[in-house]
Amino acid sequence: MEDNNVVTELERVAASDSRYRLEAYVFVMGSLEYTLSKLGRRGHVSGAELLDGIKEFARERFGLTARMVLEHWGVRKTDDFGEIVFNLVAARILGKTEQDSREDFRNVYDFREVFEKEYDWKIKGVT
Repeated sequence: MEDNNVVTELERVAASDSRYRLEAYVFVMGSLEYTLSKLGRRGHVSGAELLDGIKEFARERFGLTARMVLEHWGVRKTDDFGEIVFNLVAARILGKTEQDSREDFRNVYDFREVFEKEYDWKIKGVT
């Protein structure tokens, strides 16, 4: 799928489920690319692998504001990422295996815990 077609499809999916902003869908797609690259493979990742990648990608992109950004987009818990992923599956933008389910995303981690309490306060370049 070409980039323009992907954006158009993401806009369509976002418009069909008003719980989540378009940016949340774009972020999930970016997180998937990030996760695949980090794992050094192509194709499928599990829900747990994707959620780990989402956590790392959000920390890198948004730092201490990650939770606030995600909440602004309508994403308040890991279950919301499952809803977004399965909306993308229903739209045939992403695929799934027989083992994949929304349960893979259910209450995996607490946003306040991973994006604030576990935040790495080290400043890059400062020792």
